[in-house]
Amino acid sequence: MLNDEELLRYSRQILLPNFDVHGQASLKSARVLVVGAGGLGCPVALYLGAAGVGHLTIVDDDRIELANLQRQIAFDQHSLSSGKAEALAARVRELNPEVSVTAMESRLVDEELEQQVAAASLVVDCSDNFATRFALNRASVAAGVPLVSGAAIRGEGQLTVYDPRDASSPCYHCLYSEQGNEELTCSQAGVIGPLVGMIGASQAMEAIKVIAGVGRPLVGRLLLLDAWQMEWREMKLARDPGCPVCRNTRLA
Repeated sequence: MLNDEELLRYSRQILLPNFDVHGQASLKSARVLVVGAGGLGCPVALYLGAAGVGHLTIVDDDRIELANLQRQIAFDQHSLSSGKAEALAARVRELNPEVSVTAMESRLVDEELEQQVAAASLVVDCSDNFATRFALNRASVAAGVPLVSGAAIRGEGQLTVYDPRDASSPCYHCLYSEQGNEELTCSQAGVIGPLVGMIGASQAMEAIKVIAGVGRPLVGRLLLLDAWQMEWREMKLARDPGCPVCRNTRLA
């Protein structure tokens, strides 16, 4: 399934005993949906594109502003006013022409969101608002598609994997109620640039692990990062048997 150029391009990954050609072939056949092309989405898309994920769909309806350049590393001064999704897709294509990349410069809602999630092998949530996170979670559970979730604000970040194929895995709604969550954005609270790179790179790593079936993904575990103290903490996550989203749609 891999041509000579691909074998050379991905040689450092293929050399890994627990990854090898099978893992690379799994990446090549995967379709990953990246929702959000900002601070998290930039490293996620760049690393997954460089790693050889066969098809990336990047979704974001925002345009690039000067304040974005402090942390959204795929963009530069010449990118200002461009659509984030297409600008990031173009950067991934330049990085790796072997990868197919689709840019969607619109907000996915309702049936279109459900269709895009169902067509994906895995979804990476790089959004910055609760409404999108809850909608992605519902679509992920309904379609049985793994969801890699990350968030970063100020100097704190978090990361986990929700996998509806695993009967023990919680979903996003098991942890967070749709009522009473305070919406706080980076434009209001601020964020340090390298933090989103650390969380985004970790999301890409988790996506590769899940797709290739290697290592121990963060299913049932939440990593919390305090970047100012450079401390990682891990919390165990339990599935809520009364969760209205996943209790009746859990796969066998």
